[in-house]
Amino acid sequence: MNATRTFPHRPESITRARRFVNDALEDVPPKLRDIVVLMVSELATNCIRHTKSGFELTLRQTGEEIFVEAVDRGDGHPTMRTPAPTDPSGRGLQIIDIFSTTWGHENRPEGKAVWFSLSLETATAA
Repeated sequence: MNATRTFPHRPESITRARRFVNDALEDVPPKLRDIVVLMVSELATNCIRHTKSGFELTLRQTGEEIFVEAVDRGDGHPTMRTPAPTDPSGRGLQIIDIFSTTWGHENRPEGKAVWFSLSLETATAA
């Protein structure tokens, strides 16, 4: 399965991105699907919060992994933060780091891409 959708720079795009992934992964066990939806929510939130552009979300599922990539027009550099327990935000990349098999980011001519992959075998075993 391979699916891509573009979302505008509006807060409701976060909910729409979650719904897009949830619907696309209908054959994935619910617990695993919930983890991917949570991570997508964090990526989408960062796109809306830290840029002035919409974003494109790509989802690929093979028999072995789920790969998600968010591309926005921002020029910032994603940085994992260490928020205090009382800080209301700043945990998005930590969540992605904890649950993903691997993740990263890269600059592109159209902006930047932040991606993660999740091994179905490892995630199902956990």
